[in-house]
Amino acid sequence: MIASVLVFVVILVLSIPSAAIFIPLAAITGDVRPLYKVTCFIVRTGYFIAGIRLRTEGREQVPAGRACIFMANHVSNLDPPALISHIPGYTAAFSKRSVFKIPVFGYCLKLGEFIPVDRTGSAITAQESVAAAQRVLEKGRHITTFVEGTRSRDGRLLPFKKGPFYLAMQSGAPCIPVSIHGTETLMAKGKFGIKRGTAHFVFHAPVDPKDYATREELSAAVRASIASGLPEWMRN
Repeated sequence: MIASVLVFVVILVLSIPSAAIFIPLAAITGDVRPLYKVTCFIVRTGYFIAGIRLRTEGREQVPAGRACIFMANHVSNLDPPALISHIPGYTAAFSKRSVFKIPVFGYCLKLGEFIPVDRTGSAITAQESVAAAQRVLEKGRHITTFVEGTRSRDGRLLPFKKGPFYLAMQSGAPCIPVSIHGTETLMAKGKFGIKRGTAHFVFHAPVDPKDYATREELSAAVRASIASGLPEWMRN
């Protein structure tokens, strides 16, 4: 509980003055990078003060100067802020449409060109999300997605969604598999309390969509890469 309070207090205290300065700046100039950088700093600071240690490895494998699609497993609400704040360069991400309705936060996501997604299973909205993500890639910005589409309740890998692999095949952007573990014990699905501890983020070598004939083959390759960086019990 103490860690939860610390994260909330630190992020709140740092966010209010930062929002007052950097949100209007981004809206006026059209340059979201200062807002993005200060947000990542606030996340890292909040986690550190709360006793959450973020350990990353393999980031040197991310190709420089290319927009990539980061594909990670998902075991905790701690994952998205932690991962995004440690991705080299700048990234947008797929996010639930409902979070765009949150005052201020939702507006920041729009400024950052995050892509709203529905869980209705609609083919039309899925195609719209993929098209929006491709436009972001064409601007030279990364895309981040949690390929299971939801958090795993027990930490084990779930089946992957199709959309990210349609995007990869259409855009040709390198896929960067990311293995996440440790956060499932710090803040499990359905829990609100945060515990102190260490979270691990393993960035793997790029997987080139051009090397695969089908979306299914590409998905299998990414899955194998993510699984290789997880404890054996998390591999399905």
